[in-house]
Amino acid sequence: MAHNLRPRRTGPENSATHTDAHRYAMSNKIAADTPARLSSGIEGIDNILGGGLTPNRMYLVEGEPGTGKTTLALQFLLKGVEEGQTGLYITLSETRSELVSVGESHGWDVSRFSILELLSDEGLGPQYEQTVLHPAEVELGETVRNVIEQVEELKPARIVLDSLSELRLLSQNPLRYRRQILALKRYFATRECTVLLLDDNSSDPGDVQLHSIAHGVITLDNLAHDYGGNRRRARIAKMRGIKFREGFHDFTLDTGGIHVYPRLVAAEHHAEFDAAPVSTGTAGLDALLGGGLIPGTNALMIGPSGVGKTTTVVSCLIAALERGERCVYYVFDETLTTLTIRCATLGMQLSPHVKSGLLTLRQIDPAEISPGEFASDVRDAVEQRGARYVAIDSLNAYLQAMPGERYLLLQMHELLGYLNQQGIITMLVLGQHGIIGEVQNDLDISYLSDVVVLFRYFEHHGEVLTAVTAVKSRANAHERSIRQFRLGRDGVEVGEALRDFEGVLSGLPSYRGSTALLGVPDRVIETLGR
Repeated sequence: MAHNLRPRRTGPENSATHTDAHRYAMSNKIAADTPARLSSGIEGIDNILGGGLTPNRMYLVEGEPGTGKTTLALQFLLKGVEEGQTGLYITLSETRSELVSVGESHGWDVSRFSILELLSDEGLGPQYEQTVLHPAEVELGETVRNVIEQVEELKPARIVLDSLSELRLLSQNPLRYRRQILALKRYFATRECTVLLLDDNSSDPGDVQLHSIAHGVITLDNLAHDYGGNRRRARIAKMRGIKFREGFHDFTLDTGGIHVYPRLVAAEHHAEFDAAPVSTGTAGLDALLGGGLIPGTNALMIGPSGVGKTTTVVSCLIAALERGERCVYYVFDETLTTLTIRCATLGMQLSPHVKSGLLTLRQIDPAEISPGEFASDVRDAVEQRGARYVAIDSLNAYLQAMPGERYLLLQMHELLGYLNQQGIITMLVLGQHGIIGEVQNDLDISYLSDVVVLFRYFEHHGEVLTAVTAVKSRANAHERSIRQFRLGRDGVEVGEALRDFEGVLSGLPSYRGSTALLGVPDRVIETLGR
């Protein structure tokens, strides 16, 4: 069945490289096998941490309003409820009804854990302004006493304190604020509970004093672009005692909660596969590529608009589908309906394969999807649905999902490395600007490609014809010839080598011979030869 990717979120070789990958995989395996881990309630965060949080510690979750801190905290508590643990949500900034509303919007029942609401006129009145730790003694104010009473009564295994900005204001100065947090940390440490402290970064952005107190720090970002939806990112700024995957990880906040997409590291994924060449379904194209496509490689189809790049990719997918192999096609540039109709006019029927489940078509909106989410969906297609062919059409539109070309190349390097190590045949489409003569690229990704197939228009006898050639192949010996290419009622046709032409790639060749062209009558060739 054809799908649109966005609405699917509904639920809570060199030896040195191989050695590094093995070491990293082993360290993650050791971390994952350690019994003393506590699930955060978000699968992606547990993956980044190599198994989850260290229990009975205090963690800081920081981010500006709207980044998803409350949602993350609710998922943390609900996961504890599922595991039979008592949870307590202490709110200084939101009312109980607001928390209930947030839960209902995700389909959650927040009554499964306790909510202590300290947002009241009494709790924030002048007489309570001194709810701080005094320098000479360990004494908590009335606001914190309420927290202690609830903890003593409920004995929760998971606690959320939302938010620290209110405690910061009540403390009046940084010294008292820090001492109050230290006192809370020492108290919670004696109660065998795991605590999340939420902070909205309302203080000085450079103030990281809480980082030194907390056992771990999770930072959430919400980036607004000039067009399209916001991009949210998570980063583990600190985590004591465990190895974690560093850097930013894209995440989405939608109905069903937060979904984190761990940054793809190709070195962590290796699989055994058969590297025997497989046919593209077109004899001429197989000959041009030196025998066909090889599993564990990626092929870049590059050329101007309308030259036949997409049709060639579809033709290769049809051949794989007829062999019973699963394929996934990511369409950025056109609608699925247009693609299906256009392919049907060329004799390539996609609908039967979609209905059989062998072919998955996904229409991608580059303005609404993050690179991490896209890479995660590709992984699901390979690991969960068993796809052996992956097509991305086109890289020009995929570029729009990135903040810059540099990041696109880094993302594509990891994604293609992952697919190659999984034995997947990957087909990429890259459009060029221009029709005849000099053409230009939005980006140069040819150095990341194992196979580069170049398409060009050329003029001949008052007609615009198409030529194709394989300019690169790392996997096998390919032809160096230029062949004529045509789209017909039976799909893709690749003719003989254009040996009697000179300057085909320039777009304005000269003809010196009698080689028959696809679709050109013999009498025309005879006339040209005279």
